[in-house]
Amino acid sequence: MLPLFKKFKDGLAKTVSAIAGRTRGLFGGRKIDAASLGELEEALYTADFGVETTAEIVAEIGAAFRHDPQLQGRRAAEIGAAVLRKALAGSEGRLETGARTGAPVVIAIIGVNGSGKTTTCAKLAWRLKQDGRSVIVAAADTFRAAAIEQLQVWARRLDLELISTQTGADSAAVAFDAWQAAKARGRDFLVIDTAGRLHTKSNLMEELAKIRRVLQKNDPLAPHHRWLVVDGSLGANSIEQAKVFHKSFGLTGLVVTKLDGTSRGGALVGIYRQLGIPIYFIGLGEQAEDLQPFSVADYADAVFGLK
Repeated sequence: MLPLFKKFKDGLAKTVSAIAGRTRGLFGGRKIDAASLGELEEALYTADFGVETTAEIVAEIGAAFRHDPQLQGRRAAEIGAAVLRKALAGSEGRLETGARTGAPVVIAIIGVNGSGKTTTCAKLAWRLKQDGRSVIVAAADTFRAAAIEQLQVWARRLDLELISTQTGADSAAVAFDAWQAAKARGRDFLVIDTAGRLHTKSNLMEELAKIRRVLQKNDPLAPHHRWLVVDGSLGANSIEQAKVFHKSFGLTGLVVTKLDGTSRGGALVGIYRQLGIPIYFIGLGEQAEDLQPFSVADYADAVFGLK
C-alpha cells in the first residue's frame, strides 16, 4: 500500500498537471511576476476552485510578491497551500472505529447513480475490516439490479459479509434485515447502500426517509452516519445535489469520489465551503485502498506540488 501522501499526489495528478501546465511550471522554481499571477488565477478557476478561494490564494501570493519582488514559485506554492488549509479548516471527518456495545454503528451511504456510491460502500467496509472492525454491508439499492450485482462482486473479492435480495424488493426491508443480522452476529458496523434513483426525486427522498424510520424501530439513533457520495468532477452540480439531500435527509458527512479522473479537483473546496459538512473520505482510484481518509494537509500540499 502506498504512503498516504503519495496516494493524494498520484490521485490528484490531473489537477496538479493542469495547474502546472497553465502556469508554465510556476511552482517548479520560476520567479513570480504579474503575468504568472494571472496564469495562476486562470489555472485555479479552470481547476474549479471557485471565485472565493481563487481570489484568496491570488491575493495572498500577490501581497507576498509586492513585499518581495524576488518571490520564488516554491514560496508561492507554500502560501497557496496555507490558504487552502485555512479554507478547509474543520473539514476533516473522523470516524471512530472503536467497537460499540449493544448495537451496530449504522452508516447510510447516499448518492445518485454514477457517483460511485455502491463501490464506496464496499471500499468503506473493507477499510473498516482493515482497522479490525467487524462489518456487514446491506445491498438496499434494490431498484437497480447492477447495484446488487456490483456489491456481490465486491463482497466476493474483498471477503465482505453481505445482506442482499432480488431486484425490486423493499429496500427498507433489506436495511431492517441487515440491522437484525448485524445485531445478532455482534458486528460493529452496518454499511447500507441506499437507492440512487427512483421515478421522481420525491420518491427517492421518501424511500430514504422510510429506511431511516425502519432503522429507528431498532435503534432510535440510527443511522448514526448519513454520508453523501458526490462525484468530484461535477463541480457546482455536486453542490446543488448535496443541498437537496441535506435538506431532506440531514447529511452528517461527505465522500468525494473520482478525483483521480478529473483536472477539476478544486471542486472539493467549494463543496465544503458551501455546505460546511465534513469530508470523511475521498476517492483517488479504482482499488479498495484508493478510498482514503480526507487529509487537509495532504490535499493542499498535493495540489501545489509540495513535498
